[in-house]
Amino acid sequence: MILIPAIDLKDGQCVRLRQGLMEDATIFSEDPLAMGRHWQNLGAERLHLVDLNGAFEGKPENEVAISQIVDAIGENVPVQVGGGIRDLVTIERYIKRGVAFVIIGTAAVRKPQFLKEACSAFPGHIIVGLDGKEGKVAVDGWAAVTEDRVIDLAQKFQDYGVEGVIYTDIGRDGMMTGANIESTQELASSLDIPVIASGGISSIDDILRLKELEAHGVTAAITGRAIYELAFDFKEANRVAKYG
Repeated sequence: MILIPAIDLKDGQCVRLRQGLMEDATIFSEDPLAMGRHWQNLGAERLHLVDLNGAFEGKPENEVAISQIVDAIGENVPVQVGGGIRDLVTIERYIKRGVAFVIIGTAAVRKPQFLKEACSAFPGHIIVGLDGKEGKVAVDGWAAVTEDRVIDLAQKFQDYGVEGVIYTDIGRDGMMTGANIESTQELASSLDIPVIASGGISSIDDILRLKELEAHGVTAAITGRAIYELAFDFKEANRVAKYG
């Protein structure tokens, strides 16, 4: 299992939200490129970039910052990008730029055919992001909760050919309250594709508990606020994620 640093972009700055609320953002850096290089220097094997403005607006809004990071380190550290990706043209533009994986969230739920077409057009590059609240899928930057169950949609999208699923418990995201181990294990056990855990990681103990789910298919965990607030050392946490 690897530990993936998150760089959440809002108005060109690196921020973290609490429970996905744009009005509850903490700015951690005004230089996302420097932050990307920072995590690269500490041994990150992948970066997770989220265009928060894009997620709410429905179209990319932080492409300049994303492009700078990918141009600088994308050849050495694979970059996955999500937020505001609603059409094949955007996906193609990101992949041509050097983005390794494109994350489709709201659009996958609202327009499953789009996700199917994306998997067909860009095999090996599509990850689906499913954000859950009490087992149901949230969309539109977490502004709305659907009646769809996370597990049901994940199984459906697995058949489409997605490379993996990023599962975020939005009730815990940015709250430093610990990962939702039970729901993550339940989801991973129901799938044959990798699951990337996200939301609430606050300690080395959380990482050790997620590490125990590796046999169920949890291959990575995304961490954000904890590493920015120095709740634990990233290099040590990444070593624990890889080797236990």
